[in-house]
Amino acid sequence: MSEKKSAISPEEMKQIKAVDTMCRPFYVSLEHLQAMFRSYEFQTMAATTFGGVLKRAGVERLEDAWKAMLAMGVKGSLKDAMAEMDEIGVEYIFVDQMVQWSQRDQKYVSGYATIDEIGGWIKESGGKVVGGAGYNPLKIEESLKEIDRAVKEHGFKYVWIQTGSFGLTLNDKRYYPLYAKCLELDIPVCMQTGQSAEPLPSDQLHPMLADEVAIHFPSLVMVLTHTGWPWVSEWISMIWRHPNVYGNIGAYMPSSLDPALVRFMDGPGRKKVFWATNGLGLSRCKSELLELPVKDATKKAVLFENACRVFKL
Repeated sequence: MSEKKSAISPEEMKQIKAVDTMCRPFYVSLEHLQAMFRSYEFQTMAATTFGGVLKRAGVERLEDAWKAMLAMGVKGSLKDAMAEMDEIGVEYIFVDQMVQWSQRDQKYVSGYATIDEIGGWIKESGGKVVGGAGYNPLKIEESLKEIDRAVKEHGFKYVWIQTGSFGLTLNDKRYYPLYAKCLELDIPVCMQTGQSAEPLPSDQLHPMLADEVAIHFPSLVMVLTHTGWPWVSEWISMIWRHPNVYGNIGAYMPSSLDPALVRFMDGPGRKKVFWATNGLGLSRCKSELLELPVKDATKKAVLFENACRVFKL
């Protein structure tokens, strides 16, 4: 996943506006990027998923994997991220707390951001950063109060959850208070589906587990993130069947997306899918989306229009 030369010109990059509906704290903060790779989970991910990237960057120590991330296009500062956004026509980036629970160490996986840190980035960016809260199902009441504060004090617009990291499913009863709170606040809940690249449980992230939630909460806007891979067909099924369920393609480069997902995105899913990078690089991810063999109307919808409509930007 080293930086790739784009066949898309700078003019073409700016022509269609974009919203990254799942960026990460490490994209705008070197401190958070470095902190990530002090954890067992992200060091393991670096050795497996990003092993080739580390080798090409000449990085030998796993705790130094952040250097390889910078080499592949991660900015590591809000100033540089905003300059890139301006250069390639990205109007907003969504930054959530990235709350994940370490099954090994029984604490938050390092690299997560606080509500007030994200609130600061929102203010510093003039609203170009869109905030997303996290949720801890082990501390339900405290988490709900924090989400309420995030929305009312800082203008957060969604919640992102990784239920598998807590060893729980998307339809576990400990998440129902969160779903009710998101309905009350009129904000979407974004939930990771598919495998976890880190050594965290993945069975609990099967897209079909969203089915019961969508039935119980038909007015709750649900966004299934990470493409659902390796259960892409089931991810498509959920988005196709339920009017209130959407999906984002973050965590995978557009050039490597499952062909069935691309066909769905270019057809019945055109108004149900969002572009996202998972912090893997705005420029490369946008250029690869623009290079996909899909209709111009699809590119506009997935890159920009759907996010603006659903997240009320």
